[in-house]
Amino acid sequence: VQLQAFGGGLVQAGGSLRLSCAASGRTFSGYTMGWFRQAPGKEREFVAAMYWSGGRTYYADSVKGRSTISRDNAKNTVYLQMNSLKPEDTAVYYCAARIGEARVTSSRWYNYWGQGTLVTVSS
Repeated sequence: VQLQAFGGGLVQAGGSLRLSCAASGRTFSGYTMGWFRQAPGKEREFVAAMYWSGGRTYYADSVKGRSTISRDNAKNTVYLQMNSLKPEDTAVYYCAARIGEARVTSSRWYNYWGQGTLVTVSS
């Protein structure tokens, strides 16, 4: 399983970004795809997740209402649309995957990770 995250960049506060996570190596039916972020000096934290098969979604309170996780089955890609960005959203964002739908908000539960993509929100 390979995951490749991209789409980060520099954006002003209030702006939007769409992150993409291209997944390859297998079909992801039955997998949960997650997004996490890690700011300098802080622990990696949960942002959002989606159970591929059922489409159920999960969000951290900090991004709920401002972010949407979605998937494109044909492209095997998961997206994280982030709106109304704030300086505190600045972090390296990672996508992750694991079969099942258990501890989806825990970074320790996931066993596949992509490289990070940096999101910087200027005030």
